[in-house]
Amino acid sequence: MQHLRVGFFTEVYHPVVNGVVASVDALAEGLRARGHEVYCFTPKVPGYEGDGALVFRMPSLPLPSRSSYRLTLPLVSRRNLNGVIKRLSVVHVHSPFVTGWMGMRYARRFGMPLVFTYHTKLEEYAHYIPFETRTTRYAAEALTRGFADLTDAVVVPNAAMAARLRELGVVTRVEIVPSGIALAHFGSGRRDERLRERAGADEKTRLLLFVSRLAREKNVDLLLHALALAPRDVRLAIVGDGPERAALERLAEDCGVADRTRFLGTIDREALPHLYASADAFVFPSTTETQGLVQAEALAAGALVIAADAPSNRDVLGGAGRVVAATPQAFAAAFAAVPASLDVAETERARRSAERFSLDVASERIIDLYRSLLPTLVA
Repeated sequence: MQHLRVGFFTEVYHPVVNGVVASVDALAEGLRARGHEVYCFTPKVPGYEGDGALVFRMPSLPLPSRSSYRLTLPLVSRRNLNGVIKRLSVVHVHSPFVTGWMGMRYARRFGMPLVFTYHTKLEEYAHYIPFETRTTRYAAEALTRGFADLTDAVVVPNAAMAARLRELGVVTRVEIVPSGIALAHFGSGRRDERLRERAGADEKTRLLLFVSRLAREKNVDLLLHALALAPRDVRLAIVGDGPERAALERLAEDCGVADRTRFLGTIDREALPHLYASADAFVFPSTTETQGLVQAEALAAGALVIAADAPSNRDVLGGAGRVVAATPQAFAAAFAAVPASLDVAETERARRSAERFSLDVASERIIDLYRSLLPTLVA
């Protein structure tokens, strides 16, 4: 079996907590478990010291907008260039920004395969750029198309995203590989009354759970408006942090649901399986995801998932859960229909659907992709 040395280049990494970081970590874990080496190149974050020896931080600057993300300065030490990058088998980039172009430059310079995972629909983040929205969306689409077509293969998590890239005009090879999760870990979750109490629920109330970065594109305000229309015994726990948290807390007050909403902030991922399993439903209002990894995690825990109607969400659920229109009225009706006791059939359907997101399967398919590219570039 050919031993691989893989270089990940990612714009977003710890201490940021989001789906991209979780996906990058999971794939690195899966590759290393199979005996391959994975090195991660990412921007330095002032004050953060939690990395291991295989993470290489590059100088960075703050972005002009309010964000926890950083602008990478494409500087790598000669030691890391000669000792790590030149020895890579494959370069795998996780964004089309500065770190992605760095990875591309090294891949082409040293004759390595270049793989790009399409994690983010950039055009859905146009509101972060202080320019006219339509122009910004067009530029984001052009960036995605141009970058993708300079790579040897693009990895997407589902058929909906493959179709989206083709709509944008991408002609390079596209491989559908769902981002993997540790099924056993998330399947180990058990209902915990203490967790429910911490989340604002008791035996007489139904608990809804949402896990995400709190940002405008996540559509979290829809949940608060829907909660205002839902029965009084419904509670909502929101896990995560982000630039919109203060605004959402104010909105909960304005909607009259602050007493039924609990903002839990960022919690340890080790606690997530039990939190998923302790909720009566997991709710997901975003329509901008490429996959929405938290939905797969919730399914693995056996949760009933209620998601906004969007191609990626339908693909992730795979017939499990409920897909509803992205309106407060539709979500409120779905909240009202959440059963007050465990539905064994629903739980089993969720767990079966989650099996498609096995980290073992995803890792093997990515390795197969890497190997399929090596002969054509070595010859």
